Amino acid sequence: YMKTIWYFSAPWCQPCLAFGPTMDQVNKTIPVKKVNIDYEPDAPGKYGVTSIPTIILVENDQPVKRHTGVMSYNDVLKWANG
Repeated sequence: YMKTIWYFSAPWCQPCLAFGPTMDQVNKTIPVKKVNIDYEPDAPGKYGVTSIPTIILVENDQPVKRHTGVMSYNDVLKWANG
């Protein structure tokens, strides 16, 4: 049973820049895979991401839920574990 959060962002996205340090903290508890849409331009379409920042909770290689926008550290953990 493996849980990962995929974090879709870009360096030019101001909310992403604000959310980055939070996701670095989350990564200490739940693995975070950072997806820079500038380097992986096919990824948003493949995963239905239409705006950033977006996080997708992936369990056993299946996306199970998503959130778009910035959240606090505690809210990310609640979202991922809820």
